Amino acid sequence: MNQFLLQTSWCVPFYCLLGAIATVPWSAGIVHRTGQRPAAYLNILMTLLALLHSIVSMAAIWGQPVQRLDFSWFQVADFSLDFTMELSEVSIGATVLVTGLSLLAQVFALGYMEKDWSLGRFYALMGFFEGAMIGLALSDSLLLSYALLEMLTLSTYLLVGFWYAQPLVVTAARDAFLTKRVGDLLLLMSVVALSCLAGSLSFSDLETWALSDAPNQLLNPFTTSLLCLGLTAGPIGKCAQFPLHLWLDEAMEGPNPASILRNSLVVGSGAYVLIKLQQVLALSPIALDFLIVIGVITAVGSSFVAIAQIDIKRALCHSTSAFLGLVFIGVGLQWTEFALLMFFVHAIAKALLFMSIGSVINTTSGQNMTEMGGLWSRMPATTTAFVVGSAGLTALFPLGAYWVMWLGTQAFWYNEPIIFLVLIAVNTLTMMNLTRVFRLVFWGEPRQKTRRAPEVIWPMSLAMVSLSIVTLLVPLIMLNLGMFPQIMEINLWPLAVMLGSSCLGAIVGSKIYLHRNLSRPMNLYQRMLQDFFAYDLYIDRLYRVTIVGLVSLVSRLSAWFDRIIVDGVVNLAGITTIFGAEGLKYNVSGQLQLYVLVIFLSLSLLVLLLANWSSFNAVVNILPMLKGLIQV
Repeated sequence: MNQFLLQTSWCVPFYCLLGAIATVPWSAGIVHRTGQRPAAYLNILMTLLALLHSIVSMAAIWGQPVQRLDFSWFQVADFSLDFTMELSEVSIGATVLVTGLSLLAQVFALGYMEKDWSLGRFYALMGFFEGAMIGLALSDSLLLSYALLEMLTLSTYLLVGFWYAQPLVVTAARDAFLTKRVGDLLLLMSVVALSCLAGSLSFSDLETWALSDAPNQLLNPFTTSLLCLGLTAGPIGKCAQFPLHLWLDEAMEGPNPASILRNSLVVGSGAYVLIKLQQVLALSPIALDFLIVIGVITAVGSSFVAIAQIDIKRALCHSTSAFLGLVFIGVGLQWTEFALLMFFVHAIAKALLFMSIGSVINTTSGQNMTEMGGLWSRMPATTTAFVVGSAGLTALFPLGAYWVMWLGTQAFWYNEPIIFLVLIAVNTLTMMNLTRVFRLVFWGEPRQKTRRAPEVIWPMSLAMVSLSIVTLLVPLIMLNLGMFPQIMEINLWPLAVMLGSSCLGAIVGSKIYLHRNLSRPMNLYQRMLQDFFAYDLYIDRLYRVTIVGLVSLVSRLSAWFDRIIVDGVVNLAGITTIFGAEGLKYNVSGQLQLYVLVIFLSLSLLVLLLANWSSFNAVVNILPMLKGLIQV
């Protein structure tokens, strides 16, 4: 039975898609009497079935060799387009992670979205969202992965723009969609080029091709670098990395249950594809260095930007970009273990954090942290979830992120000191930011919006408590699944520095934001520095001055050339024809031989002009003779 479920694990994404299709009678407004709740129950049921199927498949594949299932989709002559699914510990484990977090997010949405009039449409989009992520986890085809990434982009656009009656929401959805198009276009070019070069788009075949001598024979270093850089362009946009990172901040305008999946799983989808393409990327040291540079800039820059935010969702979404920057560093260093473990612990902890702040938003109907305070005594489950999520995201013993950070510091202490400093800086700034959020939202005296704030209803509390338990058990899960870092030789110095960075971040975060006036500083220099980080280092304004300004200038020049030059030539030809025809109609003599002569001479003149421009002088000399013939 287990083997049968393993061989049919390729159909797990269709559970979610069937759940999305089943909600059509409610999302389309066909059924009214039952309300929107049955659509939610159907999706939760299908997600539960997908989770159970994934868990059984995980038990069946554990310790077994990788299996691949090939599906022929299109074949003409010698051209064949196949989709390959990979059944391995990593892919099935990713499926369990996706279905588990999706189930909890959908249960959480029962309470968060209970009064929304289009609950059925929301769950349909969530099912579509989940199905694309599961398909991406199982895919062993670069072409299929690209198509699924586009499905995630479409789902992001629809979920961010869910409350489309608000102009700001529509703008955020449009910006998120268009920003990703920049990287997707370059990724598509590279996919097509790689298909022609390697003859296959299966990740396993691409790995074999990259390890052979074929790339060195077919490509020069410059072409190889362009190909690999194009492959990284799409994931940079999907993972909200610099300079295509601004969309994630605007995507926070969507419903919070969708933000749970977006900030924990969806943003990591591009990095997951990069991990599978590591052997191809290794062909170009420039591409690997590029990933490291992008990861360092995003990790450090986003950590600083997060500290200056007063919107509770934006304060956490920037740390998502920062931790994905660490994953990019792991990919650039060809360290798959570190990248996968960082992605795993971040996904669970960040989902719990967004559940806790979603509960705060649902209760207080606000997102401005400077208007909150004192919620720890009124919302104990939410406060506990936030504390556990914060501990699971930073290097606090003995939770999951501590061991991953320890693994990184052990390796980077001697070999990559700059990366070690980046890791410590991100951990310190993240702890500082989370302590600041806790201080402003949960600690202190209750304020006007939080004085009567109750704890959230049971579906939201159930999801938070369940995920809190999972977060606490992450080290045991890693140990039982063989994901726990191997302790070889413990170097106490990086261990002490890592623990010290967490303590330093907590102390600074609690002291700097002790007085609320510092959230709105009156000092000019403090305000300038805060605005510099709060407005994403003014990158959006830099875009308007450089890229947007250049595109606008080229567009205006193109419009002027089309209006004046192209339209002018066409209009001149039309006007010349009209006036020529009007002038000729007064010279009609009715003699057929004259018409034939005019046509013959016109054709002869045209042929001479087309044959050789030097014949123009000869034509000029013939004109007096033609004038005499016409007078006769």
